[in-house]
Amino acid sequence: MFSDGYVSAGTITSTHGIRGEVKVYPTVDDPDRFSSFGKVLLSNGKTEVEAEIEKVKYFKNLVIVKFRGIDDINDVMKYRRWNILVTREDAADLQEGQYFEVDILGLRVITDDDREIGKITEILHTGANDVYTVKGESGKEILIPAIQQCILDVDLENGIMKVHLLNGME
Repeated sequence: MFSDGYVSAGTITSTHGIRGEVKVYPTVDDPDRFSSFGKVLLSNGKTEVEAEIEKVKYFKNLVIVKFRGIDDINDVMKYRRWNILVTREDAADLQEGQYFEVDILGLRVITDDDREIGKITEILHTGANDVYTVKGESGKEILIPAIQQCILDVDLENGIMKVHLLNGME
């Protein structure tokens, strides 16, 4: 799990060139935000390292990032597949009804007739809308689209999402 108050802005996919740059697959709503990031955390889930973004370029759907003090391909290779973490404030300006993925994952899901059906284990990005994978204790999975007709309430404080299941979803 990530440090409190931090969310993933992207994942380092590979090196770029020989001067310590990396290719990053962005997970923030607007990849241009990388230009405003200063200090970040690099995390592999077990270890976190502070870093400072020195330079940012954009190429197709990727962000090319150069970290201050990392000037060689050999120094940056170890960060392949690591996440770049930023503060929540830096990551996005969330509107009402928008949430960070890290806050949604693990929520208990309860139907509008008060049946607990499981926990959110994965978020699928389909293009039209996100889809939440809910896994019950029996291992059965239910896919719930993140649309107004299905998502009735999100209570982050209590770790609960209240949903309405459309016909055929169970």
